[in-house]
Amino acid sequence: MIQEVERQHIRALNPEKMIETIQQAIAAHHDLRAHEVALVKAGALPKTSSGKIRRHACRIEFLNGTLPIVGASTDKPLDSKVTLRSSAGSETTDSSQPVLPAETIKSWLMAKLGELLKIDPANLRSDEPFVNYGLDSLAIVNLSTEMEDWLGRRLSPSLLWDYPTMELLSAHLAKGPHPLQSNDGTLPEHYRFELFPEYQNLKQLMGAVEFGGGNPYFKINDLITQNTTVIDGRECINFSAYNYLGMSGDPVVSEAAKKAIDFYGTSVSASRVASGERVLHRELEQEIAGLIGAEDCIVYIGGHSANVTTISTLLGAEDLIMYDAYSHDSIHQGCLLSGARSMPFPHNDWRALEALLSEHRGRYRRALIIIEGVYSMDGDIPELPRFIEVKKTHKALLMIDEAHSMGVLGKTGRGIGEYFGTDPADVDLWMGTLSKSFASCGGYIAGCKAVVEYLKYFGSGFVYSVGISPPNAAAALAAIRMLKAEPERVARLHERANLFLQLAQEQGLNYGTSKDSPVVPVIVGDSFRCIALSHALLERGINVQPIIHPAVEEKAARLRFFVNCTHTEEQIHFTIDTVAREFARLATTASASG
Repeated sequence: MIQEVERQHIRALNPEKMIETIQQAIAAHHDLRAHEVALVKAGALPKTSSGKIRRHACRIEFLNGTLPIVGASTDKPLDSKVTLRSSAGSETTDSSQPVLPAETIKSWLMAKLGELLKIDPANLRSDEPFVNYGLDSLAIVNLSTEMEDWLGRRLSPSLLWDYPTMELLSAHLAKGPHPLQSNDGTLPEHYRFELFPEYQNLKQLMGAVEFGGGNPYFKINDLITQNTTVIDGRECINFSAYNYLGMSGDPVVSEAAKKAIDFYGTSVSASRVASGERVLHRELEQEIAGLIGAEDCIVYIGGHSANVTTISTLLGAEDLIMYDAYSHDSIHQGCLLSGARSMPFPHNDWRALEALLSEHRGRYRRALIIIEGVYSMDGDIPELPRFIEVKKTHKALLMIDEAHSMGVLGKTGRGIGEYFGTDPADVDLWMGTLSKSFASCGGYIAGCKAVVEYLKYFGSGFVYSVGISPPNAAAALAAIRMLKAEPERVARLHERANLFLQLAQEQGLNYGTSKDSPVVPVIVGDSFRCIALSHALLERGINVQPIIHPAVEEKAARLRFFVNCTHTEEQIHFTIDTVAREFARLATTASASG
């Protein structure tokens, strides 16, 4: 971090105080530690003719010691033995530092975490995620900083998120640092994409499961996927699609999409703010707003971009975001791009959220709480009334990602708000996707008119992206109208999901915390056996995908079943019976092999 100091302030400058203030501001707003801070005379930084800083030239001058530095956090620029951090945030190191064994690193982490939490380290579990111990983002950054000092080398700022348990982190650090170049100045082989360590690890895992069906992912599904799908010319019972209400493939929905193509074409060929606006867009937005009970709505071309754009547009460096630890990747990315201070709170724990807000809320302009209507990995539902109470107490905003709850929860499928009977106005941002219950593709935000209009002019993922295509808009519009006209689809979905869960319970399967939703995991406990069970079920005519590390913890590897309203009772009975038998067979085989 290099900061120019105006000439009139240099004489009275207190470099240590200013550097400390800069370090604190970076940590508070970005959850990062600036490893070097240098203060230079005003006008000293190399700039373009338009006044923009020439970053590369600035870096070179800093390393060469030619910048007129008036204060720094070290006496000299970075030592030549220290490899600079790459743009990807990789680790750096002084090559003279020894590499410590994993057990030594784990013991240090245990002791340090025990000291931080004021508990006996013997009561800590090395496979428990750091966030489950109630560590906020700043605490994790501070822990990372202390670890850097202890190891004697620099670490990636995201390291404790990339390796979220003491077990994983110590194993990674024990492998030693990964300098960007060798001592003779040549680049390492893994600069090539196909040799990235993460890719090699994936290939190794996929190679290990070739014994029974090969890679379980990216299998070609033919024809319409509802309660069944066709894989390699064979019909299978399908539990790997979000088509909860059977709208995708429904003749009415398909016909609406075909008519839209005939009338408007396959694309609107521009962003909506330019010349891509169509009548269908506003009809769809008004229909969604009416379904939820909100004033207005904005439709994005994708669900992921809806979260990323909305969060990063509405929040900034003066704000605080509190999000559930099990939140979707799109929420994490939105938080990162916003520049706001962001903290996870333990899954579905409104009490922990209350405590965190009591401690931190007063230092920020806005505070945003983000939860989901149904969590897609676990199929559980947050206590919305409690989160609304917390939001009101702390004058925070509340956002709910309803990707897997809209069309699913509530008597008529209007989502978590209907499920709990809450006032729609108590939630500031209702987010949802069009690719699940509504048989299309895209995402939306519903809320007050002011926020919707603001997003339409300032949300980069909306302003600089093409508008949702006519057939997608028409399909979603037809699906929503069918949801209103045929509430029996929702009732049938509830019956089938409850039957699936009841039978899983009777068979003693571990379905985690799933309740009142069509998302039901069967927790297997390790990635290898999870993939093997998926293969075995496919052989028996059941298509269900494995969810393995790093998407979930290794001990939580699972098969994830999506029930829809077109599944028959016979299909569900057969599926649960088959899962129980194959699971038991695999357990017996594993036990026999030692």
